[in-house]
Amino acid sequence: MSDEELEVIENLEPTLQNVLDQKSLHWIFVGGKGGVGKTTTSCSLAVQLCKVRESVLLISTDPAHNLSDAFGQKFSKEATLVEGFTNLFAMEIDPTSSIQEMLDQSEQQGGGAAMGAMMQDLAFAIPGVDEAMGFAEVMKQVKTMEYSVIIFDTAPTGHTLRFLSFPSVLEKALVKISQLSGRFGPMLQQMSGMMGLNSNQEDMFGKLEGMRAIITEVNNQFKDPDKTTFICVCISEFLSLYETERMIQELTSYHIDTHNIVVNQLLFPKKGSNCEQCCVRHKMQQKYLDQIYDLYEDFHIILMPLLTKEVRGTKDINEFSEMLVKPFEPPDDSMMDDSQ
Repeated sequence: MSDEELEVIENLEPTLQNVLDQKSLHWIFVGGKGGVGKTTTSCSLAVQLCKVRESVLLISTDPAHNLSDAFGQKFSKEATLVEGFTNLFAMEIDPTSSIQEMLDQSEQQGGGAAMGAMMQDLAFAIPGVDEAMGFAEVMKQVKTMEYSVIIFDTAPTGHTLRFLSFPSVLEKALVKISQLSGRFGPMLQQMSGMMGLNSNQEDMFGKLEGMRAIITEVNNQFKDPDKTTFICVCISEFLSLYETERMIQELTSYHIDTHNIVVNQLLFPKKGSNCEQCCVRHKMQQKYLDQIYDLYEDFHIILMPLLTKEVRGTKDINEFSEMLVKPFEPPDDSMMDDSQ
């Protein structure tokens, strides 16, 4: 590595200001292991982004849905203006529940109970097709919205990465339904006619094809570093670091840009502290923090301290968000390693 490249790495700011400065970004994912502070980070980033962007949409795809708790305001699957803001909207969706709604809607629109049953069987026959179809429905809805930037507060790591395989999952579904239509289509048509139902296989096939097209288009955008980035959130512990490394490797294999890591809940006890637990935990965190710096020397590493209170409500989120864009400096009398 050249001296110039080393200097660039050393000068990487330990903040998320680089995300705010990249005006071309349209999709931002915030993800990591459960319980590391993804929702607090995504809400705080959204607050900072609405200072520099025309309109911001924050979407929770985690079935646990913590956005409502974070802002102290009830959100639903419809985009809602966050109280206290003029250009920040939030919505909570569960991609896995979307398939049932779609099937119900299909029956009501004349798809027929027989076809609905076949589609339901299909959903269970191909692993992941329910999430893929649900995700396609969500993305179809989101694509019609005019927002400058969209932030996803994602489910824990494993669920987050599944969306990358959705195009191939829907491809399998299309093949399967084509086979089913060929084998059982005439029989279903005859049965539906006798029962006075309308079973339109072509309509359902077209719907699946449309979903595949949407997911393929969106995934192509996800692979464009000018439009998409993934922010990893972790804590300075073995399991979280292991999960982060696994996630970054998988994101890299799918050509998804990632160059920011937020390390939450860091302890900075005062020198000479009598709190044995604090001192032991601080040393452990420093050990893994050193590993993070070694592994990700070309990343922005954002250090966030463990607070003495929960971050809840707009005021707390506003305060917390400032630490994402201003380099954190441990107190002078803390035990922070001189090496960092």
